[in-house]
Amino acid sequence: MGSLYSEHRTWLHAVPAGWKLLFLLLLSTGVFWLSNPAWLAAVCLLCCGLFASLGRAVASGRRLLLSLLLAVVLVLGFHALMQQTMVGLVSVLRLTSATLMSIALTLTTRSADLQDVIERMLQPLQHLGVRTSRFALQLALMLRFVEHFFVVWKRLDDSHRLRTGKAGGLRLLAPLTIQMLQAAKRVADTLAVRLGD
Repeated sequence: MGSLYSEHRTWLHAVPAGWKLLFLLLLSTGVFWLSNPAWLAAVCLLCCGLFASLGRAVASGRRLLLSLLLAVVLVLGFHALMQQTMVGLVSVLRLTSATLMSIALTLTTRSADLQDVIERMLQPLQHLGVRTSRFALQLALMLRFVEHFFVVWKRLDDSHRLRTGKAGGLRLLAPLTIQMLQAAKRVADTLAVRLGD
């Protein structure tokens, strides 16, 4: 499967995966406790600065940034139509902060490192009979499939642009769905062989 992990080393690559995950958890929770637009704007600016500090590593996440921009426009547009501009602004600031840090985590952390952190976090549940290694694997696979979705989408869009000179748009849905289903089947077959289930 394709990965959005950036091989271009940044300062954030050196931070352990557990600390990055903890920061993302605290940030995501914190921005939903805040409702003051000024405080949210300050947090959003800080997140933008941290994200920009990754330099060339950000190039791998261009497609994710475009998706974020589209979401921002849609949320602001919807709230403007509902005459709730301030609610829209607060929502966009929260969304932008959490998403930028999530993308930064994706670009600078290997899936295996995240899986190790999740397994360590879930270890106490083993005493209750929970098979934590499988649960951690499920979470890691979910993260990888989200990542793989954007990699495949970008590849299909790039090849469509080369052929036609235009963006693929909705025309890419059918081939994207087929490729994602094929990837899911390959992973399922591999897991069935390895795990024996």
